[in-house]
Amino acid sequence: MFSGRSALNLDAKGRLAIPTRHRDALQHAAGGRAVLTHHPYDNCLSLYPELQWNDIARQVAGLSDADPAVRYLKRRFLGQAVELEMDGNGRFLIPVELRELVGLEKRAMLVGQIHRFEVWSEAAWQAEQDKYGQLDHAAMPESVQKLAF
Repeated sequence: MFSGRSALNLDAKGRLAIPTRHRDALQHAAGGRAVLTHHPYDNCLSLYPELQWNDIARQVAGLSDADPAVRYLKRRFLGQAVELEMDGNGRFLIPVELRELVGLEKRAMLVGQIHRFEVWSEAAWQAEQDKYGQLDHAAMPESVQKLAF
């Protein structure tokens, strides 16, 4: 559903305009409603169409709170989630708390992950690219090595 990446600007109010090629899919998938939260592992935000969010949120909420790491995951992923609605110009208002959390200021990278988007600050995205550079096939998990690209 969502693939590719786009370099975008946030406006002065913190709104992020979704590229035109993705707006219809977001409108169709959830009536323009989405959920934005802190990515569970990386220094970025995850933007889910509402229906996909409901599925993953139920899975995470169903995990046992007996493990402190699970409680932390729930606080980071579920506890910081905010519901958003795309405006008539295809924009989402990103709350200041989430922008500050990942250092999102003027420039952003929107990265499609098929069922969701990642929203990175431009600096964090570049640091991530520099960190990994070329993927080392031998360092990938076996499940990935078996894929035929």
